[in-house]
Amino acid sequence: MLEITRSGPARSIDRAAKVLSTLAGISLLFLMAVITISVLARYLFNSPVTGVDEIIQLTAVSVVMLALPHATLSGAHVRVDIFDQLLGRWGRLAGDVLARCLSGFVLAILASRAWGKMLDAYEYEDTTNMLGLPIWPFYGILAAGIGLCLVVYSVELFSILSRGERE
Repeated sequence: MLEITRSGPARSIDRAAKVLSTLAGISLLFLMAVITISVLARYLFNSPVTGVDEIIQLTAVSVVMLALPHATLSGAHVRVDIFDQLLGRWGRLAGDVLARCLSGFVLAILASRAWGKMLDAYEYEDTTNMLGLPIWPFYGILAAGIGLCLVVYSVELFSILSRGERE
């Protein structure tokens, strides 16, 4: 994990990531409760819960995307460092910069698409098939998680370029 000086904006980013990850944890607990209730209703009472698949899918989006910025900030993503010794200090530095630039580019495209889909879903009042749940808030969660992750990558990239630090 890259150590970022925790002052001013960086502290706000850290706080926002922790808030989103707390919401991800709450969403995960909700997801576990829904699955437990669904299984018990189906097998004990022979009464399946209508629309449980929709609830699970939408909540899973929330869990993953709300936890993404905190995972990025804390360096919890899977990484492979097979070539670290071979690349040397400058190669690793270039790899860190390249990884953040490529990740940022892809995430920026995804955030833009999620934002556009959120606006469309809101305008056309898109809902799920069985329960009629509005879809636009989940596109908003997707965009928010990706957006904060982009901010984290930007701060890390600035830190790497200004200090020449290595993860």
